[in-house]
Amino acid sequence: MSESIVTLMIGISTFLGAIGLAALIWAVRTGQFDDHSKFIDAVRHDNEEDLQDAAQMAAKKAAHKKAYKEKIRQERLEKEKNYRPAD
Repeated sequence: MSESIVTLMIGISTFLGAIGLAALIWAVRTGQFDDHSKFIDAVRHDNEEDLQDAAQMAAKKAAHKKAYKEKIRQERLEKEKNYRPAD
């Protein structure tokens, strides 16, 4: 391809990219992506059973995390207990 066509393509793609970036910045500044009713609808459609399931999953996750930390602590203590320095 000739040098003028490559230059033209780079110029056009840069221009279109700048237009896209300007449109994105405009949309963010004017609140086009904000959804104020999202949280209201979520509360309206949640039921007690779903909330209990979420609480149980959070408790299970916390229990697994605690058990994992305890396992790591026990392994570290066992490693320290059996430590023998090199002669």
